[in-house]
Parts: sequence; C-alpha cells; structure tokens
Amino acid sequence: MSSTDYSYDEQGQFFPFFILTIAAIVTIPLTYSVLKPSSDPGATAPRIKADFTPEHADLIQAQRKKQKRRERKLKRGITVLAGWAIMALMAYLITVTARTTPKIYNPYDILGISESASEKEIRSHYKRQSLKFHPDKIRPDPAKNETIETLSDYYMEITKAYKTLTDEEVRNNYIQYGHPDGKQSFSIGIALPKFIVTDGNGKYVLLVYAILLGVLLPYLVGTWWYGTQRITKEKILIESANDLFREYEEGMTEGDVISALSSGAEFQTILEGEKAESGLDKLESRILAEGVSTQLAGGLSMKDRKNLEDLDGGCRRKTLGLLWAYLGRVELEQTDLDSAKFEVAPIAQALSNAFTTIALAFGATAPVLASYSVTQSLLQAIPPKASPLLQLPHITSTIAQAIEGDTKTHMSLQQYMHLSESKRLAKSVGKGLLSETEYKTAIGVARQIPYFQVARAFFKVVGEKYITPGSLVMLVVKGRFVPPGSQKVPEINELDLEDVDPDEDDLDAILGRARKSPKGGKSVGDKTIQPPLTYAPYYVRDYSPRWHVFLSDSKQGKIAVPPFTFTNFDKLIFDENGKPTFNMQTMKAQFQAPPQAGQYTFVLHLICDSYVGMDTKLEITLVVEEASKAAAIDADDDISEPDEDSLAGQMQAMKTGGLAGAPPPRRKRPAAREESTDDESDTEGEEADDTSETNTDTDTDGE
Repeated sequence: MSSTDYSYDEQGQFFPFFILTIAAIVTIPLTYSVLKPSSDPGATAPRIKADFTPEHADLIQAQRKKQKRRERKLKRGITVLAGWAIMALMAYLITVTARTTPKIYNPYDILGISESASEKEIRSHYKRQSLKFHPDKIRPDPAKNETIETLSDYYMEITKAYKTLTDEEVRNNYIQYGHPDGKQSFSIGIALPKFIVTDGNGKYVLLVYAILLGVLLPYLVGTWWYGTQRITKEKILIESANDLFREYEEGMTEGDVISALSSGAEFQTILEGEKAESGLDKLESRILAEGVSTQLAGGLSMKDRKNLEDLDGGCRRKTLGLLWAYLGRVELEQTDLDSAKFEVAPIAQALSNAFTTIALAFGATAPVLASYSVTQSLLQAIPPKASPLLQLPHITSTIAQAIEGDTKTHMSLQQYMHLSESKRLAKSVGKGLLSETEYKTAIGVARQIPYFQVARAFFKVVGEKYITPGSLVMLVVKGRFVPPGSQKVPEINELDLEDVDPDEDDLDAILGRARKSPKGGKSVGDKTIQPPLTYAPYYVRDYSPRWHVFLSDSKQGKIAVPPFTFTNFDKLIFDENGKPTFNMQTMKAQFQAPPQAGQYTFVLHLICDSYVGMDTKLEITLVVEEASKAAAIDADDDISEPDEDSLAGQMQAMKTGGLAGAPPPRRKRPAAREESTDDESDTEGEEADDTSETNTDTDTDGE
C-alpha cells in the first residue's frame, strides 16, 4: 500500500526558487509604480519664464521641497532595492547549488547491459556479475571506500535487476509501476529547509505565521480600506466634505466660501496642539489693520471680519486668519506664521474644488461662480475683488491703485496691455512705481499668459440639420489663445470656425475616441498639448490651468448644463520660441436637448480657474425644432423619381397609371415655412436665418 512522504529541501536546491518567486511578485509591480512617468504636470508642461523672486521665496521654496519629499516614494524605492537584492541573491544560489535529480529505476543500467540484449545474454552477464560481486567471494577495497555492507547492497541490487528482467511476476510490477517492488510511496517536496521545522524551531515558524496572517495582513488591509473610505474622489477627507456640506448656503459670496474652507479637517494636521493658538493675536492684528486699496489689509469685508470674530479660538480661527494673510500678502514678521500661511493655500485649493462639486449638486449658479473665483484667488494670492494687475510680478496694491487711477472698477490685464506703450509706460514706471527692468518683467509675463478668446459658440446635432427635443446636442466653442498684449494677431479664417461632421461610418470620431492610423499603430489623437503651468509665484505647488465650460439659466439662477473641464488641447498654443501660434482651438460638450420645442436662452460661462479676469460670459440661444419639421425635411430629401427613359421609369409609369415620358406629379411641400438648413443655433436669440450662425463678439466679458 502506498503512502505519502513529505520531504524537505535539505540540500537547499528548491528553496531559492520559492523565495525568488515571492520576491518577484512583490518587487516587479512595485518597480513599475516607482519608475512609471510622473503624473505631476510640472514634469512635462512648459513654464512661463520670469525673472522674479517673490518675498519670502525661501519659505515658499521650503514648502515646495517639503511637498516633493512627501511625493518622493522613498519607502517604495527602498523596498524595490531590497527586493531586487533578494532576487539577485536567490538567482546566485540557484546557479551555484548542486542539483540532485531523482533517478528512474532502470535494470539494464544496473546490470550494465544494452536494452537490446537477449535473455540468454542477460543470464550470462548476470552469472559473471554474481560470481564477481558475491559477498562470500569479494573482499572490500579500503582504497575505494568499500565495505561489506556496500558490496552486499550492490549484489542485492543486481540480483533484483536480474529478476526484473527474467521473473514474470517481478517484470509485471516493473512494467506497471516502474519498480520491481510494485507501487511506491508518493513523495511531496517542500521548498523549505528542514531545519526550519526541526530541532524545536516549529514554534518560531508558527509565530511567524501568526504575525503575518494575524497581525500584518489585517493591518495592511485595514489601513488600505480605512484610507480609501476616509478620502473622497476629490482627495479630501470625508469629515471635511461633511463640514463643507453643512457650510453651504444659496447666496454665498467669495468671503463666505473662504470661511467655509477653513472648516477642513486637513488643517488640524499642521496646526495641532499649541500651534492652533500660537501667534493668533498677532496674526489677526496684521490682517485687520488698515489696508492700502482695501478697507482691511487682508482684503476682508466687514462681513468677513464678523465671520472671523464669531469663531471660537482654535485651529479654524487661525486657519481662516492665515488664509486671509496669504490672500492679502500680509507680512506677519514671524517665520512660523509666514510659513504656515503658504502651507494652508494648497489645502484650501483642494477643499475649494470639493466645494465646487457640492455647490454643483445644489445647482445654484452663484456659489459655483464664487468657488471658482476663490480658486483663482488662492492660486494668485489675491483677495476677492482685488485688482487683476496683482497677478503680474513686482506690482503691489499701491502700484496697481496708481495705474488704475480713480476708476471705480478694476482694470483687467487685457485692458492694461491694450493701452499704448507710451501710456502704459507712463502709468507704470516712475518714482514709487516700477523700474524699467521690473516693468519689462511684468510685461513679459503678461504676454505669456494663455488667455482663451472665444471666437464663436454654437449648438449642433451631429449628422442632423435641426435640433429636436431630446436629441444629443453638442455645444461647440471655437477660440484662440491670445495672450494679453499680443501683436500682429492674424485675422480669423472663417473656415476654422466651421465644425465639419465626421463620416457616418467613422464611429471613433462620432463617439470622440482617438482614431487609429492606417497602419494600425499609434492613435492619431494621442498627442495633446498642455498649456503652460499657472504663473503663481506665491503658490507652493505646480498647477496646470483648467478651463470650465457650462451653461446657466440667468432667470432662475441655476446651472443648466454642468461644467465640462478642459486641460489639454489638440493644437500648439506656443511655438518652440515661446511665441503664440493663434491656432483655432475647439471645445466640445454634449448634453441632452430640452423635451419641448422652443428657443432657450442660456448664459455660457467659460472660466479659467488659474487667472483672475480671464473668464468669458455671453448669452447663447438654443433653438429646438418640432420633430415633425425634421421629418418633413427628411421627406423632401427622399430618393427622386426615376428617369422616364429607364426601365424603372417605365415600371413606375405602369404602377401610377401614367405614361412613360409624362412628368411625375408634383409633390406637395409642407405648409411650414422653409427654414435654414444649418444645424446651428443663434447666440443672439434671433429668428433662424439662412445661415443661423453664432455671434460671440458681443456680450463677452474679459475682452
């Protein structure tokens, strides 16, 4: 009866294979995660060139280095190196360890004869061998390390081999089971050295298993699960998202949003313990002091001041004070406070993005616009409603106020750069203003900022002439990146304003997928163009600008079509020399048409979340026609009557009772007035003309 025999790897020939496999399973995927291209926009996106060092540049740089250390993957890198070292050691052991291969029982090899030998030759050979190796006749040779036992064993082995080839019963066992003694025990090898489970080491093995399976594995799984459950898809804590939800109100202003952001739980990690109260009085005295261009130095309104003072002392109150100090670029004259004000800005920016998502769920337009405005302010370190000129290097509140003069409204970057060179120079350079070098630096930065200038916006349905109720409408926005102060801007080519429908069989284009090249290689649409990183010298992280396009209903103050976000474009924005290309760019957003026919007037918002005063706002009208009108047009486009001189024409004449050659009866046209065959809706809300085109040159903010 056979049995199962468990044998350990006493020679250590299989143990390295086991360890190598386990190490490879962990090390190879981890190596890919360490070496894969960085998703950080700063790794690939171009940068705006400027010779400007902001105040407290050392603190800003220290915060950037601190963030990079968090993202450095140091622990994973050490684990990868250790994994490859273990794999290399195991590979070395595999190459130098001697192999012991299991021998298959072969009686011919034992007797030392050919497998083609006859029975007579086998008997003759065995007789000679038995006489030679019989224990009674042979004497052990000490020089060959022979003993009586080894010689006896060998004699028994050749005798068994002889019987295997001559005895019928023994031969049947050999043929059936591969061994003359019949079925052998089943051996299972364990790729662990035997010393691990012998000599009293078993308890240590059990201890290792208990630690791995009972402690380490639950800890890792629990940490992963808890980490995924406590963070939202916007990369903020669930606790912070709940706090922002409770802070939401219908008519929130920018100041209200900033106050709401201070409730984030993330700030507690950097203002824990005594840090929550340290320097709070000095901080508030600085931001509540009299300002230059604003009533308070931090840029707070009286309502914002009340919101601050209504808070109890602690982490949230200090966080709100630091945010206003950062936005107002207030000098706190204390290193830890100045460092903290730069550290809270990226956290607040992430919370602002999450608040935008919450506001979109409620659907009110005002809080959404306020949250986008706060994001712009956080990136540029500018208080809400402050002058957009503060985005340029070297321009302070005093200089911006001097440039703008006594106007009640602030001057945008576009308006400033649109001034003649002499007038702009006179307003900017002088005693108490900019030097000529600082002026050139500021102008150089302004001419690199990617301002998206809308040229045309319209609605369409792919492959259709009219927009009908419930159809899938595409909002198409055409425009060019025209940096403020650009010179020699070429005229717009009217053909660039058209949006040609793809072929009916081009599913990739219709569905927005990247088309494949004819050779089946790389996709044509794989390469996209990144705009320059946001010029934000006071912000401690790299940030890639985003453009958000959405529609709102101005009468109800609600979001009609939620934002579509664009971060990359199909055509070059700047050439290799940093000069603008003025290529026509296209933004497309799809949504479902209203269920009823009529004219719907929306407000189109195009918002850049990285720069103040670069937004576009215009009215656009969606004309939805009755489905019957589209059906009537389709009937007009039916196949024409066959020619009378063709076979089809003769058959048609017989069917209709007419004569071949007689003109076909005229078809009645529908009573409805013939409308434009263009598939686009007018942004001005006028009746559809023959070419119902969108005019976006009017009612545009920020031009």
